[in-house]
Parts: sequence; C-alpha cells; structure tokens
Amino acid sequence: MPTLRELLNDGKVHVLDGAMGTMLYGKGFFLNVCYDELNLKQPKLVQEVHEAYVRAGAEILETNTFGANPVKLGSFGLAEETEKINQAAAELARRAAAGRASVAGAIGPLGVRIEPFGPTSRDEAFAHFRRQVQGLLAGGVDGFILETFSDLDEIHEALRAARSLCDLPVIAQMTIGTDGLTHYGTDPQTFAKRLTEWGADAVGVNCSVGPAGLLEAVEQMVKVTDRPISAVPNAGLPKDVGDRKIYLASPEYMASYARRMIETGARIVGGCCGTTPEHIKKIRDYVASVVPRHQPTVTSRETVSPPAGVAAATLAKRSGWGAKLARGELVTSVEIVPPKGVDPTPMLQQSRALKGAGVDAVNVPDGPRAQSRMGVLPSAILIQKEVGIETVIHYCCRDRNLLGMLSDILGAHAAGLRNILIITGDPPKMGPYPEATAVFDIDSIGLTNLVYRLNHGLDPGNNPIGAPTQWVIGVGVNPGAVDLDRELSRFAWKVDAGADFAVTQPVFDLDQLEQFLKRVEPFHTPIVAGIWPLISLRNAEFLANEVPGVSVPESVLARMRQAQEKGKEAALAEGVAIARDMFEQVKGTVQGVQVSAPFGRVEVALEVFGA
Repeated sequence: MPTLRELLNDGKVHVLDGAMGTMLYGKGFFLNVCYDELNLKQPKLVQEVHEAYVRAGAEILETNTFGANPVKLGSFGLAEETEKINQAAAELARRAAAGRASVAGAIGPLGVRIEPFGPTSRDEAFAHFRRQVQGLLAGGVDGFILETFSDLDEIHEALRAARSLCDLPVIAQMTIGTDGLTHYGTDPQTFAKRLTEWGADAVGVNCSVGPAGLLEAVEQMVKVTDRPISAVPNAGLPKDVGDRKIYLASPEYMASYARRMIETGARIVGGCCGTTPEHIKKIRDYVASVVPRHQPTVTSRETVSPPAGVAAATLAKRSGWGAKLARGELVTSVEIVPPKGVDPTPMLQQSRALKGAGVDAVNVPDGPRAQSRMGVLPSAILIQKEVGIETVIHYCCRDRNLLGMLSDILGAHAAGLRNILIITGDPPKMGPYPEATAVFDIDSIGLTNLVYRLNHGLDPGNNPIGAPTQWVIGVGVNPGAVDLDRELSRFAWKVDAGADFAVTQPVFDLDQLEQFLKRVEPFHTPIVAGIWPLISLRNAEFLANEVPGVSVPESVLARMRQAQEKGKEAALAEGVAIARDMFEQVKGTVQGVQVSAPFGRVEVALEVFGA
C-alpha cells in the first residue's frame, strides 16, 4: 500500500473511512463513555470497526483518537494516559489496515477556547497537541488528519505540534455551519489560504451540515489552493428519533455527492458522523468507476515517429470532417442516441434527415448516461453504410480494458469509421444498473495517446502494426469547469497526446466561452461548441444547479421562466430560439457546433441551424 504522502501526491482520488463514533454508538456504547479509552478497554471492537472500513474499500484509516487530547481525556480522569491511548489507537489501526490502507492519526479540537477568546494560551494548546502527536507517532501512523476545527488559531497550533516532531503529511480540515462559515465566522476561501500558507499537505472540510453544504465549500476552496482538497461530510443533519440521534442520508445519496465533489475538485472523499462501511463502499464503488487504475504517461506527439516506410496521413486526408477542419471551415454535427433495442430504423431515419439538411456528421454517443443501448460502433457502421453520412463516434474509457479498446478501435477503422471523440464516460452508478462495474484502465488522455500512436503505425508497446490508422481525434473540454486551470492543464495534455479537435460541454454563456477561447488560443486546436436546445424550465434549472461546470446565465433562465408560463410547447420553442441565438453568435468564433437532438427530435436540432 502506498504511504499517505504518496497518496496525496499521485494526483488520484482516494477514499477515507467513515465514522468510528457512529459504529461504536450502534454497538451500545453511549455518549457518557470515553470512546478514546476503548482503544485500551475494547481493542478488539475498535479493530473490527477499522477492518470493516478496509473491507468497504477505504484507503485511509483514521485512528480512534478524535478526542484523545489531555484536555478532553482529563474530564474522564485520563489525562495521564494520553500518550498510551494514542499509541494503542495507532497500533490497532495499523493491524486492521494490514498493509491495505494508510493510517492517519486523528486529532480534534481541545474542547476549550484558546486565546484571544478563552483562557487557554496558544503555547498550552501546542503542548496538549504535542502530547497526542507523540503517542500517535509511537504507534506508527503514516501522517495526521486534523479535523472538525472551527478556530484557525487552534488548528494552527495542532499543525505546529505535528511539524515540531516529524515531517509526515498533515491533512487539515475545518468545519462549517449552515451559513457556510466556521463558528468563528471564517469562510472556506480564507481558511484554505491560511492552511496552505502554514504548510498543510492537504486542506478540507468535514462533519458540518451534510454533503450539500460541503460541496459549496469545496467549490470555493479549489479557487485558492493548489493542495489536495478533502471533503468528508456527515450523513446529513441528525434527526431526533426517540432518545437517539439518527443520520438519515443514504449510502447512495452520499455517493452521489461524492461524485459531485470529485467533479468539483476534491481529491479525498469519505464520511464523518452518521456514516458506516456501507456508505464508504458506495463511495468507493463510484470512485473505482471514474478513476483510472493506471495514470496516463503521456508521450508528446513530437516524440512519436512512425516506423521506416510508414507515413502518417495529414488531417485533410483522413476524413471529410478532418478536411473541413484542416481548411478552417465550420463543421456541423447532431447527436443521435443509439436505440435501446435491436431495431436501428428510427436512428437511420433520423440520420437521413440530417444528411438531407446538409449536416456534416452524426455524433453517436457511447453508452450515454450509463444505460443499456446498442453499441456505438455497430450503430455508427450502420449509419455510414445505410445512409452515407460520416459519423463522429464517442468512445469512452469506462467499459473496456486497454486490449479491448485497442481491438475495438482497429476493427472500427477497418469498417470505415474515421472520426472519434474520446471521453471518460458516465460511471455506471449513474444509470439504472447501479451494481454494474467499470473497467476504466486508462483515462481519455491515455487513450488519446494510444490512438495517436495507431495513426503513426505503432501499438501501445511501440510495435509496428503495418499500415497506420487515419483517425481524426477529438477530445472533450469544459469552458465552465469550476477549476478552469486544472481543466486547461488536462486539455494541454490531451493536445500534446495527439488531439485534433475538441468538443465543449453545452454552452449557454457567451462571455464565458469568449474568455475560454482566449485562453485556449495558444493550443491551436479547433474548438467545436456544444449546443443544447433546452426543452423546459426544469431542464434549464437542472443544468444550472445540478450539473457541475455548466453555466446557465440568469438571462437564459428568465427567458425560460417567461416561456414556461405559456405552456410546454412555448418553453420548447424558446429553448430552440436560445440555442439558435447561441449558434449565430458562436459560429464566427469556433470551428464547429455539435447540437443535441432532445428525445431524438431531429427536427428540433435542425431548427437550431435554421433548416
């Protein structure tokens, strides 16, 4: 198992465990018991909880020491046992991890106010935390997690205590209230900046008001820190049920928010109060479905040379779509979803309508929304063979291993397909088959590299394949990404890996697109703007509020509200008008447009073009 520092530095998403107190409470230990003392009195029970989280897929275990500082232990007459309790806790967690998880020493607040708001001095707080750190180090922790702090001065003393004794990594987490601020009124951007300045290896939020509140905090933090961000929410707010407090957020709900936090920029996700191994298992399942097992090692296109006697085809010669891109002409496409069953007739009829209207290509999604549909490759082959219009196939990394992708792409090329849009793909947990798993060997950057090599007559192992493929390689890019710097960094890797063009997320905000285009201009890569005709006010509000990275301006929402008052058809007509306005405004600044056909209604998509 990698060390905690290696986990923080590898660029991947990792899963923290869930609540210890919740599990112990469920086993009959009520709040008048010192949970930290159970490391000595009930070690087997504590170890079993840790082991349950390891089985659920946690990669980082927190020791059972949230309150194991001299101040809190002193209320139970246990202050002199501070080092002993912390050492025992670390040893229990290490045994439970058994090499399958990293162990972080958990340190919580002292439970008293420190200066200038209370009688405890900063030096005294430092000394209290230092004793806890000493015990955890003696037990063999891989690092520390400072959690549920409200006072920046107090967490600073805890961080200083850890740094005074070792150079192990420290994850520093604050907690916020329903107003989005700490109890002392500090906002997430401010504490993220301070913790970064003080040298925390990762910064984050935990406990608090549940997943929704923490998501908003993560959105603020990603803007001001370059450190990995952790997001560890409660299972919602507790409800009083009889004489107990029960957390009601389901494992599925927690996993859905973990997805949104990851999309926003979180690198460490897990659960706090009210969460159980089942919550962590659902979160782990989601992470496994979106995080590639192998980080891509991108080989710059400048270093890829075809074997002797092999020449890579120029963009203009690879396809009609590629030729128009090479000439700088506007390309047009419409997205048509493959059928759910085996009858391709409706899909072919829609494609004929597009060809008759002069659209350049049909975009064919690959397992959209992780649902069961006809495969993208046979669908595209049928369209090209029966209709005679080019396709741009969306090909995602979710469902196949590396060899399966290689076989697919070679076979599709032999069947006449030439245009490919390489994407990550929706995780299966988002579809109607939540128990489905994802393979996800490599991500879109790695697959772009693979296809570029094929275009130069080389397989992934740098072995000659004979005649090279002639794919026009597209990638996705999001102008509305919350962490735009990270998005542009990934886009740079995609371009360097071999991308010929890029397709954006749905664009509704022209100003946002213009700013994005200025920033990607140095890449010299054609941009195809995604245009999505809105079908209702609900559709618009969902995109505005529930889809990370999609910006729907208030002016667009206002138009949809006004239209919705006149009925469903009026709302659809207004959605088309908004899309048509966007098309007219962007067609002079981008090199193509990809229009979605809502519910397969090709006539709606064609209205966007004015056809």
